[in-house]
Parts: sequence; structure tokens; C-alpha cells
Amino acid sequence: MSEQVMTNEQLAATDRRNEKVGHVVSTKMQKTIVVEVEMRKAHPKYKRTVRLTKKFYAHDEKNTARVGDMVRIRETRPLSKLKRWQLQEILRRSTLAQVQAAEAAAAPELTT
Repeated sequence: MSEQVMTNEQLAATDRRNEKVGHVVSTKMQKTIVVEVEMRKAHPKYKRTVRLTKKFYAHDEKNTARVGDMVRIRETRPLSKLKRWQLQEILRRSTLAQVQAAEAAAAPELTT
């Protein structure tokens, strides 16, 4: 019998799930982030480029994303009333998130 081994390219070709890249705007919920995706489209009549934004709720299992991070989200089965996306990877960390992490690490030292 011949075994079929699929490469990453073949897996990507067979997997039709949508992916989007955007910025995290909220992490106030447990295991959920809100990602704002910016789309640029031409106006139907005036042909001017219009910037549209849309917010997506995405599942973040380990709560690793921070506000301001650039992330890639991927379409998944419905996880809740609003969540239809899952955090795929963090593309770029926000400098704001690094400053907040440093302040959080320094806060216990100040209270002692």
C-alpha cells in the first residue's frame, strides 16, 4: 500500500480556512481577544480608497496576546455567540505591552 504524506503547502491548499491580520484592541475577557482588522477598498462610485475597520472576537487559549500586538487570526468553528476565530500567532509585539509588562514586574518590588 502506498502512503500519502502531505507537505505544508499541500495542507494549506486543502485547508480553506480564512486568515486575517490585525491589531489587538482588547484583552479584558478571559481567553478572548478583540482584534481590529483594517481593510482598504475602492469606493464604488468615486474610486477613492476608503479605510474600513471591523472587529473580530478570537480565542486566545493561553492569554498570550496583549493590547497593541499585531496578530494573525484564523477562522474556526463557532466557540461562543460571537467567537468564530482563533489566535494563530503573534506577528509583532507592541512596545506598549512591553512597557506594561515591565511596570507589572516592578510593581511588587515597590510595595515591599
